[in-house]
Amino acid sequence: MHLPDHCRLCPRQCGANRAAGQRGFCGAGDTLFAARAALHHWEEPCLSGDPEDAAGSGTVFFTGCPLKCCYCQNYRISQEGLGKAISAGRLAEIFLELQQKGTKNLNLVTATQWLPWITEALDRARAQGLRLPVVYNTGGYETVDTVRALAGYVDIWLADYKYASPALAQQLSSAADYPAVADAAIRQMLVQTGAPVFDGGGFLKRGVIVRHLVLPGHSEDSIAVLRRCDALRKETGVEFVPSLMSQFTPFHRAAEQGLARRVTTYEYRKVVNAAVALGLTEGYMQEKSSAREEYTPPFDLEGI
Repeated sequence: MHLPDHCRLCPRQCGANRAAGQRGFCGAGDTLFAARAALHHWEEPCLSGDPEDAAGSGTVFFTGCPLKCCYCQNYRISQEGLGKAISAGRLAEIFLELQQKGTKNLNLVTATQWLPWITEALDRARAQGLRLPVVYNTGGYETVDTVRALAGYVDIWLADYKYASPALAQQLSSAADYPAVADAAIRQMLVQTGAPVFDGGGFLKRGVIVRHLVLPGHSEDSIAVLRRCDALRKETGVEFVPSLMSQFTPFHRAAEQGLARRVTTYEYRKVVNAAVALGLTEGYMQEKSSAREEYTPPFDLEGI
């Protein structure tokens, strides 16, 4: 495994010498950390099935993140460093353990800062019988080079498209370049992976899911994101599964940036109507009841 000595894995391009133990902007250094590995029942139905089903999506949450979203529901692991040190060999074992539990897929959450460990663990696990589709669960803030490097490893991209406005992206996630970066990354995901392919049970085997979380007071930016998504679909000629979410809950430092409330029914319906008008209907829209704290898993190092 080659550890970065001038890290360029994410769009921050911070240049940290992680091989020497220096931590990057994302918080990652020379040792892999993960916070939870378990069956997750609250992803899109084509990934985790019915919430009452025992299978779920085999989800591994990794420590650290290249974004600094003020409202992150996973802030304890993404920004505060919660996690346990493990090796690539142990990660491969975790993948196989999730497969043995009957999961429908392997779901890697915010994994890019650990890319050398991820690919090594997937190689090891596949050599030992891993056959699950791999879901790459990302905030959408990825370089095109990283997306390309995961060709052959990732079957399903589960990507956020958070903002259309650079100013809003800077205010809420400290990433003014987010719209341009996400646009280029998702374009590559679509071209690289192709149109959605489902199995006989309705589970996604290959393709791209594009998520967007509607934020209180920012429905116009949400509509602009939907227009960008529609433009990508037309430009590439590749369909994707849209997932429009209403589950915003004011976690972490959200209130400091004017996000002290949940999305109203009017705001969410306005965005849903825009999606319908654009023809982005072959996907998912949430009930307002999804905005509850229990949808956030406990980060208790389960399975690590």
